Amino acid sequence: MTLTMLDPVTALLVVDLQNAVVALPSAHPTTDVVRRAATLAGAFRERDLPVVLVQALGSAPGRTESPHRSAGGPPPEGAADLVAELTPQPGDHVITKRTWGAFHQTGLAELLHGLGVTQVVVVGIATTAGVESTARAAAEHGFHVTLAVDGMTDSSAEAHENSVTRIFPRLGETGTTDEVLALLAG
Repeated sequence: MTLTMLDPVTALLVVDLQNAVVALPSAHPTTDVVRRAATLAGAFRERDLPVVLVQALGSAPGRTESPHRSAGGPPPEGAADLVAELTPQPGDHVITKRTWGAFHQTGLAELLHGLGVTQVVVVGIATTAGVESTARAAAEHGFHVTLAVDGMTDSSAEAHENSVTRIFPRLGETGTTDEVLALLAG
């Protein structure tokens, strides 16, 4: 699907592009995801549009069957740091989350509403976790949602494709980074 438009005050949400996350095995090269996210961040900054860098620190309580939750021990030094290509710039907003999505108990909805944001563009890792949870919550908070699907990846190509083809079209519009950039330029 081709993207139709971007609202005058659209924010970029970059989800979990931090050292430990981009080092994990993925269906698509994380270097491409990071490059596209950094390109979008630069374009949003040039237009004085909000850039929100979302960083995961910890996780919500509760039992799961996931081995990632019970790995134990502190993460390596710098593992939670945002990748160098996305070093926060003046005017950027850094949100720390402790659940999959960027909205739960982070103040993100209030921040975006306070900035007059009506639409978000979402990129990051992992498609089926942080990105999808953030996009779902954005829609629930009344934002128009755009997903730059070449600016995200997952550990599983099949899982990524499921979100892109079955879930995201129900939450908003999907397109490419280039399509978002073209709308920003237009």
